[in-house]
Amino acid sequence: MAFSADELRVLRRALAIALHPMPLSDEDVQDCLRLAGSVDEAAGEAGRLRAFLLADLARYRNALPGSTTGYLELLQDALAAGYDPRPDDLSALRALRGRPAAAALLERCQVLAERSVRARLAGRSAGLTAPGPRSRLLALPGGRAAGREPDRPRTPAAPNPPRKPGERPMPKPSEAFPPRRRPAPPPSEERAAG
Repeated sequence: MAFSADELRVLRRALAIALHPMPLSDEDVQDCLRLAGSVDEAAGEAGRLRAFLLADLARYRNALPGSTTGYLELLQDALAAGYDPRPDDLSALRALRGRPAAAALLERCQVLAERSVRARLAGRSAGLTAPGPRSRLLALPGGRAAGREPDRPRTPAAPNPPRKPGERPMPKPSEAFPPRRRPAPPPSEERAAG
């Protein structure tokens, strides 16, 4: 995730305030809320991109062996993004291990899968659970929310900021890549009695 110069300025100021609480001006609070919204939006987009990548990977895996090159490239991209190989990936790579690229990727995936299983088992034996989703930033120490009553209802934020004139909305993966339609079966021809 990359931050702009203004976002870094706001982040530094928010971290300084978190370490040394002091009252915030309305402008500082708004800057922090905007930054929190940007981070939430980026995290959501990363989640959508990851889901799209995994769906694409599954599509290529189901089309093997005809999609070998595309599958291997997508799997490498997914691994670079932190994907833990699944049993389906390992079995697909075992079937393709005659190719040098697939054999090398199989070794890498086996190491990653083993490491992932060990980490899950260690977490389970220690009684650890997976972290939940990150919650939204609701208040900063010393900000406007400091004096607010805890049970006061909050107004929901607008779902999407208004777009600039002429700007097109970001298409969803299902809009960019619609599902394939199966070809219609040919009409049955009746033979004329001759």
